Amino acid sequence: MGKKLYFAIVLCLLLATGFLTTSFVSFHVARESVEEQISETTLPLTSDNIYSEIQRDLLQPIFISSLMAHDTFVRDWALAGEQDNDKIIKYLGEIQNRYDTITSYFISEKTRNYYHPSGVIKKISEEDPADVWYFQARDDIKPYEVNIDSDTVDRSRLTIFVNYQVRDYDGNVIGVTGVGLSLTAVTNLIETYQKRYGRTIYFVDREGKVTLNGSGFGAANSLHERRGMRYHATQILTAPGSSISYEEDGATYFVNSRLVPEFGWLLIVEQNDFVANERIQNTLLINIAISLMITVIVGLAAYLTIRNYQNRLEELASRDKLTGSYNRQVFDMLFDTTRKSCKRQTKPLSVMTFDLDDFKGINDAYGHPGGDAVLREVLTNIRTAVRESDIVCRWGGDEFVILFPEMDRQDALTKARDLADHVRNSPIRFGREEITITISAGVTEYRDGEDIDTLMMRVDNALYTAKATGPDHISLA
Repeated sequence: MGKKLYFAIVLCLLLATGFLTTSFVSFHVARESVEEQISETTLPLTSDNIYSEIQRDLLQPIFISSLMAHDTFVRDWALAGEQDNDKIIKYLGEIQNRYDTITSYFISEKTRNYYHPSGVIKKISEEDPADVWYFQARDDIKPYEVNIDSDTVDRSRLTIFVNYQVRDYDGNVIGVTGVGLSLTAVTNLIETYQKRYGRTIYFVDREGKVTLNGSGFGAANSLHERRGMRYHATQILTAPGSSISYEEDGATYFVNSRLVPEFGWLLIVEQNDFVANERIQNTLLINIAISLMITVIVGLAAYLTIRNYQNRLEELASRDKLTGSYNRQVFDMLFDTTRKSCKRQTKPLSVMTFDLDDFKGINDAYGHPGGDAVLREVLTNIRTAVRESDIVCRWGGDEFVILFPEMDRQDALTKARDLADHVRNSPIRFGREEITITISAGVTEYRDGEDIDTLMMRVDNALYTAKATGPDHISLA
């Protein structure tokens, strides 16, 4: 029992080790594969798609401002001395309505008038801090700039302005024109991108200051204030595009940056491995559960198979193949177990030994097949007539021994007589013949402290006495 259980446990441990090793190796390979796919394929492709959509959605104001700055009407009207304000005001109103911007404007370098669809708003002054943007845009090397500032008309509203230099036909700056986009509208675009692609998206300028961001970004105002990102800020800001990854709170974050030259900003797209890892971890747990279940099933099947196989081997080793009776090799063990049981219960134990009368003549008349058939059928009849607790053993040849637990020698003698009558009254059919069989037997009772050799010698003597008397006799020792 212990060895079978030990083998089953060892087998389960080997299977569990193999399954778990395979599962964890597959888990790590899958994680590495997912991370590689995110960093080298998925994230760059997403950044390209977002960049394309930004060019479509956010670069339109630059295009509009460029059209305004190069429109001959604007230049001619300014060069002619700005004589009819209604013309430029109407023009700016048409631009605002046609392209659905929240504002459009023209500032004249000559008069410093701030023209708006609602009229002349103010005069630009170098002393006014709110007007610094104009002089920066006027003096910028680039023909345009993008900045986020409060709307001059509505100071409570933040707006993305595209300021474009207006030059005369000789290339001199004669003013600045442009349009404004609502910051809320641009932020909504970023939110749309984030929901569509499941990434964190934001913009930074070349100094690392966060210019635009969507929800879930946090409170950081620059790359240097973002945990994990601060160590890679220089690499990102000094390159037109890069891919990095960093660890934070047990998760891996993948970052792809790309310069949007029209704005002079860097588009940052971030993705963590939470979702992918959660899916892989769930798969790992399922694999482990399945592996353990298979291990238990295999271990149980192995245990039952070995137990049944061992029982079969024990039966083959302990029983006579022809008659199905116990063989002589296990008699000592069976006798010792039965003797101890009877002694504990203070019960008697009797023994009967018998053989078939004239068995040699049966073999001579019917051959060994006939003799085997007789032995097999006689023992079948015997086993149907004894108790379940009685033990029938083939001693050798045609000689057999029966142990009668809890039975004294007188009851054993009566039982032996009944068995002899039962055998004689149950002729054996072999082919067309019916063979009548008789047995001779010796019976005795076990004496306390007696060894098995002495007991068998006494009962054998009783058998010899019975056979000397004649066939179908029983002698009591």
